[in-house]
Amino acid sequence: MTRNSDFKQVVRARMAATGEGYTAARAALHREAYDAARAEQERLVGRLFTDGRIERVPARRKVRAAVLLEVLSRFEPGRDYSEKEVNEVLLGVHEDFAYLRRELVNYHYLEREDGRYRTAAHAPERSATQRQEIPAWESHWLEGFLTGA
Repeated sequence: MTRNSDFKQVVRARMAATGEGYTAARAALHREAYDAARAEQERLVGRLFTDGRIERVPARRKVRAAVLLEVLSRFEPGRDYSEKEVNEVLLGVHEDFAYLRRELVNYHYLEREDGRYRTAAHAPERSATQRQEIPAWESHWLEGFLTGA
């Protein structure tokens, strides 16, 4: 059961409008949020990728984070990568692999330790300010990807 009273109000409003039970209304709202987040992700990155590569790294943080999420999907969760292996994956996306690697670490999508890289164990906690600059797709997709679900 959710502890978020604002979300409960939205669920109850949907229940009143549709006649659905709490569980059905809650699931429908989650499905709608997931679909909206996926559509936003496709809108943000769809025009940037051509044959799996991008011409330039976007300057806007939200778009850049969306690109980084797409790039992250090329890594196997839980696997250790050498820097050379990470560079090879990133070269398939853009010639400035060092910048992409640094950004993946800065956004806490990859962790670096002793010259080895791996995907983060869990989705990072974001402040309210950071959440404004991160696409909604992160909260819907990232945790499942990182845990292999």
